[in-house]
Amino acid sequence: MAGKDDLSEYRRKRDFDKTREPQGGAPASGSAPRFVVQLHDARSVHFDFRLEVDGVLKSWAIPKGPSHDPHDKRLAMPTEDHPLDYRDFEGIIPEGQYGGGTVIIWDEGTYRPKGSPEEFEKALEKGHASFWLDGRKLHGGYALTRFRGGDGDDREAWMLVKRNDTHASDQDAPDPKRARSARSGRTLGQIAADPDADRWESNRS
Repeated sequence: MAGKDDLSEYRRKRDFDKTREPQGGAPASGSAPRFVVQLHDARSVHFDFRLEVDGVLKSWAIPKGPSHDPHDKRLAMPTEDHPLDYRDFEGIIPEGQYGGGTVIIWDEGTYRPKGSPEEFEKALEKGHASFWLDGRKLHGGYALTRFRGGDGDDREAWMLVKRNDTHASDQDAPDPKRARSARSGRTLGQIAADPDADRWESNRS
C-alpha cells in the first residue's frame, strides 16, 4: 500500500490549471475516518467508493454501485489514491481532462474499520478488509476482497459485498439518472446543466 500522502499518480494525471479538482492538503478528519461515494459520469457512469486511510482516500471504481443486498457481489476496480479534499468535490471535470465529466456526492459519512487503523491497513494490503459504514444512505457492515492481482498489478480487481446484518435489504443501487446528491439534492443532469455546478447552496440528504 502506498504511504501517507502519496498522491504522485493522482497529480500526474491532472492539469490543475484546467480542473477544479483539489490538489490535496486537507487535514485528516476527526476521530472517525470518513468515506464518500461519488457518482461519476465519465466515459461510462460508475460509482467511486473512497475510504480515508493513512492520510489519503483509498479508491475503487464500482460500475454498478454499492448494494444493500448481501447476495450481490459488486466488482470494485482500484484506482489511484485521492487527496482527502476530494471527499468534498462535486461538479464538472472539464472535457479533455482525466475523468472528464460530472460528479455528485451520492453518499458520505464515517466508517469504523475492523481492528485498529494499522490492522485495517494491513488487511487491505492482504486483500480482505471489513468495516462498518455510517452514511446518509449506506449503513452496516461491508467487506472489500481482492480476487485478482495485487502488488500494483494493472489487472487487480476486488469485490464489495454487504454483510448480512440488520441494515441488509434487497435494495439495489439507484438509477444513475435519477440518483441525487447527498449534499445538494441535485442529479447528474442538473449539475451538468449548471456552469457553477461545484458551488452548491444546500446540504439536503
